[in-house]
Amino acid sequence: MLNDSSLLDLTFQALADPTRRGMLARLSRGPASVSDLARPLPMSLPAVLQHLQALEASGLVRSEKKGRVRTVSIEPAAMNAAEHWFAEQRSLWEARADRLEDYLATLQDQGEEE
Repeated sequence: MLNDSSLLDLTFQALADPTRRGMLARLSRGPASVSDLARPLPMSLPAVLQHLQALEASGLVRSEKKGRVRTVSIEPAAMNAAEHWFAEQRSLWEARADRLEDYLATLQDQGEEE
């Protein structure tokens, strides 16, 4: 199993591409076959499959083959690591901004006393 940092890297790498984000947006409406995902895209089927491989490697989607049809569906829980990372970063930056605000207020108070 990949460690959290590697999985987070794969998630952000997968989300960095607009084609993959578009595929995720389509899959958010429900599962789709690979051919349905490929139909609106201006690229070859092998290129679409490479994008899907990146999404599967990140855990953002899963695929299942029934007969000759491969169906892809989104894995919403896979975004948890990215959401957690964003929440941590937001908390850190908000704390830093609060400390800066307090420091600037202290400087302003000192300047008014002089």
